[in-house]
Amino acid sequence: MSTPAGTVRSLLLTRPVDPAPAWGLVPAGMVAAAAVLLFGVHVRPPGYLLLVAGVVLGLLLDRPLGRSLFLIALGQGIISTISLEADLSNAGMARFTVALSLAVLVPFAVSRWVFGDRVIRFPLRTGEPWSRVAWGYLVGVVLLGYLVLPWYFLTSGAYANWPPVAGAQQIGRLFVGVNAVGIWDELFFVCTVFALYRRHFPLWQANLLQAAIFVSFLWELGYRSWGPFLTVPFALVQGLTFALTKSLTYVVCVHLLFDLVVFAVLVHAHNPHLFDVFLTGSAR
Repeated sequence: MSTPAGTVRSLLLTRPVDPAPAWGLVPAGMVAAAAVLLFGVHVRPPGYLLLVAGVVLGLLLDRPLGRSLFLIALGQGIISTISLEADLSNAGMARFTVALSLAVLVPFAVSRWVFGDRVIRFPLRTGEPWSRVAWGYLVGVVLLGYLVLPWYFLTSGAYANWPPVAGAQQIGRLFVGVNAVGIWDELFFVCTVFALYRRHFPLWQANLLQAAIFVSFLWELGYRSWGPFLTVPFALVQGLTFALTKSLTYVVCVHLLFDLVVFAVLVHAHNPHLFDVFLTGSAR
């Protein structure tokens, strides 16, 4: 019987279904690096040029690789049409809903009905019950979030990257927004970006590439200051968890448990009398 460490090691060494040719990592890295320019530092014209160059080079090296990079770039391009700064207004939430939905649906539709493949999938049911380790991990996620997230948001001032909330309506909007984006993160970064990269590269390379895009998105969203020290490991662990469980449902549960703590911390930061249960003191 294999150990968890042995399972992970075996998974890391698994060959991709359609391996990229020599130098294929170069265009793949260019597409991932474009996200840093587009979302991380907002250097838009060079970011778009790098994105297009990565896709073109990918197509020249290997047509299947180029198609996968095109789908990833397509999603990034759609996302870049809006500001990712948190906005709880009707117009802001509508922009997020439309743009982020299209960033998932358009690459999925092109992949399925234009390219005729099924790389992008959203596996809700695996037919396998969750193990005790899996349930224990969910408990650990809550505990880790409780210990780390208040410290990050309140001491770094990152909470101020989200609009102040006061009253039931605004707090409700924040709850919906935080959780909706959390679900979308797994649909796009794990089920789309990670899956497309993993088709051509070993798991560890695919995971690093998707994490670069994921973390860049989260930076613009508001996880700044020393946020990448949290978001980089989170993105990598989510990719690995999905590879191990093959379950969108499970990685969404993990993400939403973190986001439940994020929501509570953001409300507490702006309203110190609410959710006053954290070890780290109030931001005010």
